[in-house]
Amino acid sequence: MPASARIPSGGSTPPSPGCCFSLSTLLTRRAPIAVALARPGGRALPVAVARACGHQVAYLPGLAMRRIADLHPGAAKTDARDAYVIADAARTLPHTLRRVDVGDEALAELEILVGFDDDLAGEATRVSNRIRGLLTQIHPALERVLGPKVHHKAVLELLSRCGGPAGLRKAGRRKLLSIAAVHAPRMGKRLVEQIMTALDEQTVTVPGTQAAETILPRLADSLRDVLRQRDQVAKEVEGMLDAHPLAPVLTSMPGIGVRTAARILLEVGDGTAFATPGHLAAYAGLAPVTRRSGSSIRGEHPPRGGNKNLKRAFFLTAFAALADPVSKAYYDRKRAEGKRHNAALICLARRRCDVLFAMLRDKIPYQPRPAASIAT
Repeated sequence: MPASARIPSGGSTPPSPGCCFSLSTLLTRRAPIAVALARPGGRALPVAVARACGHQVAYLPGLAMRRIADLHPGAAKTDARDAYVIADAARTLPHTLRRVDVGDEALAELEILVGFDDDLAGEATRVSNRIRGLLTQIHPALERVLGPKVHHKAVLELLSRCGGPAGLRKAGRRKLLSIAAVHAPRMGKRLVEQIMTALDEQTVTVPGTQAAETILPRLADSLRDVLRQRDQVAKEVEGMLDAHPLAPVLTSMPGIGVRTAARILLEVGDGTAFATPGHLAAYAGLAPVTRRSGSSIRGEHPPRGGNKNLKRAFFLTAFAALADPVSKAYYDRKRAEGKRHNAALICLARRRCDVLFAMLRDKIPYQPRPAASIAT
């Protein structure tokens, strides 16, 4: 069993020499060692240096680390103790470690783009919630019309050029139609009619409306800029994803788009780290957990652990795959068994996890089965 080491992540208190090796010590060692990290994110330089020296690199998930730490005496939380726990786990419990990606430069760049896209998605959610909150505060009827469509270009253009309810009423029907028709040729007229109807439902002016009239255009411009950046990043991710050999395999499966394919590729890789589909499902948090004690406690419950990003990607792809006849037939069968919507989607995601594992293992695209065979 090779010795285990952890590259220190910084801090005011340096780890003790007996717990871990420093980076310079790691470079001068001639014997092969295994480098165990507390977390893979933000460790590109140490990982690259360790691999350049021919050492194996893995990381210990945070929840597993805390559980293993309870097996050691003491309750202190220091860098030195954490380094000792990680090194001892790598030596005695190697199955708890997760492999860090093999160092593909394309995947490293893809991870940065996907992380930036996640930040933009969070910012878009925050700004859209702020817009809906302001509209709810000053004009609830208008929010019921514009809130669900706040990401639409026509709605953002109306808010940017006209502001809130007072500006929309002042602009008039004809100007609103001319603005909406540019970005929504088919729904523009209906949208304007709904706006005019909502404006007539409230005759009271709420305090703070004037300030909201000046803030709403800025928020609309900010949201439009964030959405434009997301579209640009999506094109860059798609171009980078097309160059990966596994991209055609992933995107051939119904419900998997550019963003979800990139997330699955980053979290799973080529799938060789998982021995069976069950291992992949357990890692994604899709495999049910069995509880049995004597003859009174018997059952299964949804798992609370797993890779949250991967689980979310599988859930979103399962929801998007309901347009596929095969997936819809399996979903309907689970609903007929009495399962709720989310539970049926989890079952579908678990089923698709098995299919995805086989696709990655054999490097072949998705091959649909007849929907009748799934339904029966």
